[in-house]
Amino acid sequence: MGSFLLHESVFFLSGLPFIYLERAGLLSKYKIQTKNNSPTAQEKCIIRLILYHFSVNLPLMIVSYPVFRFMGMKSSLPLPSWKVVLSQIIFYFILEDFVFYWGHRILHTKWLYKHVHSVHHEYATPFGLTSEYAHPAEILFLGFATIVGPAITGPHLITLWLWMVLRVLETVEAHCGYHFPWSLSNFLPLYGGADFHDYHHRLLYTKSGNYSSTFVHMDWIFGTDKGYRKLKALKNKGDSKQT
Repeated sequence: MGSFLLHESVFFLSGLPFIYLERAGLLSKYKIQTKNNSPTAQEKCIIRLILYHFSVNLPLMIVSYPVFRFMGMKSSLPLPSWKVVLSQIIFYFILEDFVFYWGHRILHTKWLYKHVHSVHHEYATPFGLTSEYAHPAEILFLGFATIVGPAITGPHLITLWLWMVLRVLETVEAHCGYHFPWSLSNFLPLYGGADFHDYHHRLLYTKSGNYSSTFVHMDWIFGTDKGYRKLKALKNKGDSKQT
């Protein structure tokens, strides 16, 4: 229950402000797409999220807790050293990105996209909360990428909660629809961010690419970011001509 309450708090507190920004038209110069979602579409997203979180996420957390305990997860003192926490968090991000990439590509096959993943793509103009708007089957399928790292390492509960917080903040940022001067992708070369993932939502499933969750190296290695890189090159060329 603690994990569920922490997740809900971080998710909605970080995601709801982007609905306000879109409705109020604030910081619009940093918005990636000019199109806005209607209040009805935003409210539909919130209602579905609450339903899915209580009917899918919460039972999954309850069922997975004994597994984490069996694999060695602790919740008592002493707390792990910062070196252990940092190494585990880095490992979780790398492993999650790898598993998510392949799972995401599978979801973009014709049948699975039509019957499962198309729910997530109902929002071609994503906003923060759409990061977890998905078919229940997809929540379970791609949720595996998030929990597999902690499940096999048996971390301290504090490490697990830190990982959950960082993962939620990352996926909300990737779907926020804004690319700010302070966005992490401006400072971390391998980090995808909102601009990278927003491209994925704008295109048809057969041509989307940019399947990774956090980083860009998997798409670069397997050539699934060529359309995005070509578009960026054309945009940069056009910007340089204007200056």
